[in-house]
Amino acid sequence: MSNNNNDTNQIGLEKADMSEIISKLNGLLSSYHLFYINVRGYHWNVKGEHFFTLHPKFEELYSALQIQIDEIAERILTLGGTPLHAYSDFAQHTSIQEDKNVKDGTTCVKGVVTGLQTLIEEQRQVSALASDADDQGSADLVDAYVQEQEKLIWMYNAFLG
Repeated sequence: MSNNNNDTNQIGLEKADMSEIISKLNGLLSSYHLFYINVRGYHWNVKGEHFFTLHPKFEELYSALQIQIDEIAERILTLGGTPLHAYSDFAQHTSIQEDKNVKDGTTCVKGVVTGLQTLIEEQRQVSALASDADDQGSADLVDAYVQEQEKLIWMYNAFLG
């Protein structure tokens, strides 16, 4: 497929339609980074009777987030955008609140659930926008994350009782 049209990006999508999607994906990328930092903190600082259960679960979660962060950044590049990459930018564009000095396992898990719910809400917005612009790749990417994260919410809420 040769792309000689200046109005479309390298994968044939309208550049004008992509600017808002790129912006939303950069917001999502920022939220993922803040959530990742929160989960790292939970992993390092969790104490109490559920330490041996939660410590590895949080590591599993932040390892998955690392991969997703990379995939979101690569999607932004694929669409012709530039992924945000400075903490100051992440702090400005995130929907996730910092969760500092949390040690109690239950509070950590509640923070995970809240973070996942925020990511899901943001991803649903990206998906709707991407679908409207025929950007199936972005919609599929975030839809797969939503499906995984909905299951995680159920599991973490089962832990909370």
